[in-house]
Amino acid sequence: MIHVLLLCLFACDGAKAGEIALQVDGHAVTVEIADEPVERNLGLMYRDSLPAEHGMLFVYPDASPRSFWMKDTRVPLTIAYVDSAGIIVHLADMTPLDTTSVPSVKPATYALEMNQGWFAKHDVAVGDLVAGLPKPSAR
Repeated sequence: MIHVLLLCLFACDGAKAGEIALQVDGHAVTVEIADEPVERNLGLMYRDSLPAEHGMLFVYPDASPRSFWMKDTRVPLTIAYVDSAGIIVHLADMTPLDTTSVPSVKPATYALEMNQGWFAKHDVAVGDLVAGLPKPSAR
């Protein structure tokens, strides 16, 4: 019985190990967590696709100005910079393989990357809430 319960805790929400479910302005998404420096540096590089309703959540230890680029990232993405309260402070489309920095404009504790167009398709905008965020990273 305990084994079934543990299995359900990890599998019943559809998320794999290292993934969590979030609500972005009420829309359910599954995200991979990048909360260690090595994971944050790798991000979604070298991938050819990202499943629908999936993304990557970058988790930092504090709210600071952030900047991302798309070096070695082949999937067109939109990034949402999110403050410590879970409020989206900036959205930007990012071009595959581009090394131009895309700044957060305001301090952010999180960055959420989704397939390009996901936020627009779901009418998600600056000022909307991302719920279910993990605590800030230790590093």
